[in-house]
Amino acid sequence: MKRFAACLLTTLLLAPAFSFAEDDSEATATADNKIVLFDGKSLDNWKGREDLWSIEDGQIVGRTTDTDPIDANTFLIYKGDVPENFELTVWFKIESGNSGIQYRSKIVDEDKFIVGGYQADIDFTNRFAGILYEERGRGILAQRGNRVTITADGKKKNEAFADSNELANAIHPGQWNEFRVVAKGNRLQHFINNTLTAEVIDEQSEKASSDGVIALQLHRGPAMTVRFKNISLQK
Repeated sequence: MKRFAACLLTTLLLAPAFSFAEDDSEATATADNKIVLFDGKSLDNWKGREDLWSIEDGQIVGRTTDTDPIDANTFLIYKGDVPENFELTVWFKIESGNSGIQYRSKIVDEDKFIVGGYQADIDFTNRFAGILYEERGRGILAQRGNRVTITADGKKKNEAFADSNELANAIHPGQWNEFRVVAKGNRLQHFINNTLTAEVIDEQSEKASSDGVIALQLHRGPAMTVRFKNISLQK
């Protein structure tokens, strides 16, 4: 019995902490190395405009108003270190407007909390939810339901793997949804409610990003409200 226990312990210690599935449409990680980015109580690990971001019922809430609109997209930025390769999980509920989850992004304006880079898009109309967008960069990199390879010279090779409208049926504006972002090397994948919505292989080295900050977006325009919870990543 002692010998069996020792073998089992050795097996567990040698097991890989992070693994990707063989199937191109799926990528998962083990529970090891999980980092909680928001504890439901404090924004100490985040920075952004205090008049726009708050905590309500254990959730991060971003809210703008028509009486005091914002003139540029602004972000709540995670202050901690982020590994180059990771699996990020965020639960979101959008009640109006347009939002997104930035990753491998750069801070453009420290004072106004403006960032640019890869974005996992969220919107209340459900037109863009799930796409891969590059804020302050190349714009839409992959529409929902598409796998795109961006070549070294910036050309796009597009492969449709699912119907955008059918994918939209599994996304629920005004309700809680799980957004999962997998970044491994130059391969980026978006999943909403465990369904692949977009994928990019970014070979344009002078514009591709291998690391950077994670941030949550409030979009300029009409009044909007977006909520986030259960934010964590795995190395």
